[in-house]
Order: sequence, then C-alpha cells, then structure tokens
Amino acid sequence: MPLDPPTMLTITIALAAAAALYLAVEWRSIREPSLLFWSAGFATITIGSTLALLRSSGFLLLGIWFANGLLVTAHFFFLLGVARFTQTRLSPAWYLIFATWLIMLMLPDGPLWSKAMLVANSLLVAIPTLKASSLLRPHGKSLSVGAVQLRYVLLGHGIFYVAKALTVVIPGTLIDLAAFRGEIIQISLVEGAMAIMLIALSMTGTERYRREKQIARLAERDPLTALYNRRALEKRTPRLLAGVSAQRPGALLLIDIDNFKLVNDQYGHIAGDRLLIALSEMIRAQLPPHALTARLGGDEFLMLLNNASAEAILELGNALREQFLALASHTYPTSAAVTLSIGATLFDKPPASLAALIELGDAALYESKRGGRNRLRLSGLATPG
Repeated sequence: MPLDPPTMLTITIALAAAAALYLAVEWRSIREPSLLFWSAGFATITIGSTLALLRSSGFLLLGIWFANGLLVTAHFFFLLGVARFTQTRLSPAWYLIFATWLIMLMLPDGPLWSKAMLVANSLLVAIPTLKASSLLRPHGKSLSVGAVQLRYVLLGHGIFYVAKALTVVIPGTLIDLAAFRGEIIQISLVEGAMAIMLIALSMTGTERYRREKQIARLAERDPLTALYNRRALEKRTPRLLAGVSAQRPGALLLIDIDNFKLVNDQYGHIAGDRLLIALSEMIRAQLPPHALTARLGGDEFLMLLNNASAEAILELGNALREQFLALASHTYPTSAAVTLSIGATLFDKPPASLAALIELGDAALYESKRGGRNRLRLSGLATPG
C-alpha cells in the first residue's frame, strides 16, 4: 500500500486516537491533570486529521483552515500539559496564538495563499512545542528517562516545524494545501505520524515515573504529618551517623507530648491531629541542615543530628518546648498543661544500631517525664519548664 497523503492521514488518525484513549485511561487511574491535557491534544489531532481528509472532496474551509487550526490547538494542549507537569504558570499572552490563527482566515485567496498558510501554521505549532521543550529542562534536578525523551522529541518536532516554515522561501517550492501536493507536505505527514508515536510514548513514560516516585515517597512518609516514618528513618540513618566523631558528635532527641489525651477527649481527634501537624511544622522549622526527623507513632517524634553540641541541643529543645506550650495553651486550653517532654542523648561514635540509640533516648525521655514533664533531659542534665 503506497504511503500517499490519505493513507498517512489515516495512520495518523489511528495513532492519535490510540494515544488519546490510553492517556485518558491512565488519567482515570491516577488523576494527573497533565495526562488529561495530553489526551485532549491527541484527541484534537484525531479530529483535525479526520477533517483534513475532507479537502480532497472540496471542503476546503474544514479540510484546511479548521483542520490546521486544530493542529495548533493540539500542540497548545501539549504545552498546557507540560506546564502542569512542571508546575509552571503560563502567561495569558500565550492565548494570542488563537487570535493569530483567526487573522489568517482573512488572508485573500491567491498564488501565495498556500505558502502563507503553511508558514503561519508551522510557526504557531513550533512556538508552543519549543516552549514545552524548554519547560522540561532539568533546572538543577534530574529528569526521568521519559521526561528527557519527551523534551528532546518536542525539541526536534518544534525545530522541524521551524524548518518547514523556512522552506517556503526556497525558489520553485511547490505547496498546494488543497491537493496535498508538494514534498514539504509529504514529509510533514510522515514526520507527524512518527512524532505522535514518540510523543505518546514519552508522555506515558514521564507520568509513570512520576507515579512511581509518588508511591515511593508515600511509602516513606507519615500520612498525617508528611514527616519520615520509621522505615525511611532506618534507611537514611547510617549515612548521617557515618560522620559522627569526637569532633563532630551526634545527637538524638525523642519528643513526646504531655497530656495529649486531654486534647483528644475535650476537643476531638481532629483537634489532636491539628496539634500533631503543628508540632511537626515546628520541628521542621527548627531542624538544622543535614538532620533527620520522623514521627515514630502516636505523639512521639524523633530528631537526629550530627555535628551537635550540648548547648545547641538545649537551645533547640527549649525553643521547641516554649513555642509548643504557647500554641497549645492558647488554642486548646485544658485542665492540665499540654507540653513537651524531650529526652536527648549525645554520642561521639556511631551506635550499634538505630534501635540501640532510641533506647538511650527513651531512657532520657523517661527521666524527663518522671521529673515532672515539660522538661528536657540531656545526659543527666534536666532543665525545668
């Protein structure tokens, strides 16, 4: 079967429809807006390519102007999808693309009409495509294989359309949009079909990588506070503790809320959850660089630091206690004060295990509780509330 324009358009329709359907199914399962935009782009190409077949029957308005306008729209959808994927806000000026295309409808029919339409259409496709490619630059972060591939496929696709626009200035170039005549148009149809396959595969791989990263992240995070859980803490602890020495001692802080049950009983579990979230945000704000924090469960939190000192630990722990007491007493006043007890331990060599280190912290925390709560116990030193 010869690869004439109608055949190539039929192949394009099938490929674009399959890509639109697949991305829509993916969107239904993971609800990523970028997938919906990309699916809409391929669906638009499906409709536009179907309408393009009508030009051979004399329906030039639908087959040329409207079909090419849909091609521009499809690539704008691709840009919106990439912007959503990269969390970039596009300027409203980008919508001027459609106003530009509407102006093209007013061009008088004549010898240069096909060339003018081809230049306008090519540039209006190239501009959003190249912008989408530029949005996928790493910006200091590594990209997935799918995102890298998508970036370069869009870059190549955009450059092709720029080159396509420039070819009209070559003397003797034949372009007849109404009859699908001209080598430029033939090459464009082949490139379009290939681009659809590559873009669809790249988009699917890009979102799959993001989904896998999200799943991995959720598996390591406490669902309420988004702090690390015990599993993630154990995974990251060895690297942090490897640098502990007498010159750079490490420190562990176990943090427990005193009288937390009173908040749940008096104000409800939603209030208790809000208080836990507030404490996690305080801990994040106080956390030194290269330190780790996690929620061990219930109302117990952990901070693990390197290059620490007794003075720094006391300052950090007491700042947390004071800040938390001020918030809890103002937001959820109870019969007994809702405060923090903190057990801290300093060490100058890597411990046998994280569990062994937590045991030392537990002992210090017990002493803090036994001493009257709202205290920080550090290596036998207690600071009253």
